[in-house]
Parts: sequence; C-alpha cells; structure tokens
Amino acid sequence: MDLELNNKKVLVTGSNRGTGQVIAEAFVAEGAEVFFHAPDSFDTQFSATGHCVCGDITTDDGADQVLEQVKAQTDRIDILVNNFGKATRGTWQSASMDDWVDVYQINTLSVVRLVQRFTPEMPTGGRIINLGTTGSTRPNTAMPHYYASKGALATLTVSLAKEMGPKGITVNLVSPGLIRTPEVEALYLKRAHEAGWGETFEEAEEKISAAYFPNPLGRIATRQEVADVVLFLASKKASFVNGQNIRVDGGSVDIV
Repeated sequence: MDLELNNKKVLVTGSNRGTGQVIAEAFVAEGAEVFFHAPDSFDTQFSATGHCVCGDITTDDGADQVLEQVKAQTDRIDILVNNFGKATRGTWQSASMDDWVDVYQINTLSVVRLVQRFTPEMPTGGRIINLGTTGSTRPNTAMPHYYASKGALATLTVSLAKEMGPKGITVNLVSPGLIRTPEVEALYLKRAHEAGWGETFEEAEEKISAAYFPNPLGRIATRQEVADVVLFLASKKASFVNGQNIRVDGGSVDIV
C-alpha cells in the first residue's frame, strides 16, 4: 500500500533510540524527509538517513533550539510525531511534588511547546500524532504522576483536534501497552529464566504476556507494530480519523 508519504517533512521527537527511532526509520523507508530528535546529542548513525536536531524540549529554550535547527533546513513540518516521553517510578507516597512537575514537563508540556512552535506554519493536510499509553485510561496504583501526565496528553489531543480541524490538520493519540524494546525484553527474559519459562524470549513470551500484560493475542507488541499505526495515521488513508485514541494493546483493554 502506498501511504503517499514521499517527500513529507516529518519531525519525530525522542527518535534517537527506542520506539521513536523505529517510527522515524519507518518514515524514511516511505520516502519522507525525517528530522530525528534527541534531547542532548546524537550518534553519527542517523546522518545518512535523515536530519538530526537536538534540544531539551522540557524547557522553552530547548524547544526554541529545535525550532531553529529545523527552520534552518526546511520551511515547514507536515507531520509532527510527539514520541518523546518517559515513565518515571514512584508511588502516591514516594513521588514528590518535583517528581510530578518533572513528569508533566516531559510527557505533557513538551508536546504543548512543539505544537505552539510548529503548527502555525503546518499546511492543510498536516498531521499531529501523540504517543500515549493504555494506562492513560487504565492506570495502575504505582506511578500515578506518570499516568496522570499521559491522561492529560489524551485530553490535550482531543482539544487540539478541535482546534486544528478547521485548518485541515488531524490530531490523534497512539496508545501502546507493553512494547518489546530491548530493555523490556532483557528485563522480562531475566524474570522468565528465574521462573523456568524458557531460554529465549520467543519461548517465554506467552507466559510473560500472561503474567505481566495479559491480552487475547498472548504476546507483546513490537516497535514496528506501533510504528505501522503511526504511519497509517500520518497518511491520506486516515484523513477522516481525528481526535481518536488508538490503542495498540492486543485487546488488553476491555471495550466498554
């Protein structure tokens, strides 16, 4: 399927590693002109596939820095993927007020900063795709500050969709559950070894899923599966999908 993303100008935040990197590389494979973003510095591995921009988008100065670097190389961004984010540990008793503020800067206000800077010149047909979590509507007792920040991102997405809709720009949220990143694989494979579930992740995945992320498909999403949903929402094929929270969770969240 041709997603018609060739020559689209795309900024993917937090794309120097992890799921963000896979999303950005998927856009490159579709022929888009991609701006990879890191909060501080890059390895040279990205120079052959796209532009590299740096800036701490939890601050106004850092967001301005990203804007200046992008504007030095292009006149616009067609697709903004707000992938940058972080799950920080803590409980209702242990998380300090500084922890709450910090996680909102990371997961919520960083998005606001980039929206304010890049949407004024975003053309009709533009796309904004935010990366959330199934926990925004199904939070755990642990990490309440993280889930609250992602919940705010979910409501922000709906409000922004109403704001941008008349301009012909769609805004959607992609909410994965557990993703099979190298860090997740290493953590749960260690637990699988201790439980005697198998020597490889593939051998143990069904039991890992049942114990830590139960869902009807009995496995954990790959980063590419998350990227595929992002690219679909960025394409013309999804031109009438707007203000939605698309869960990539294998059916782990019951439909009400």
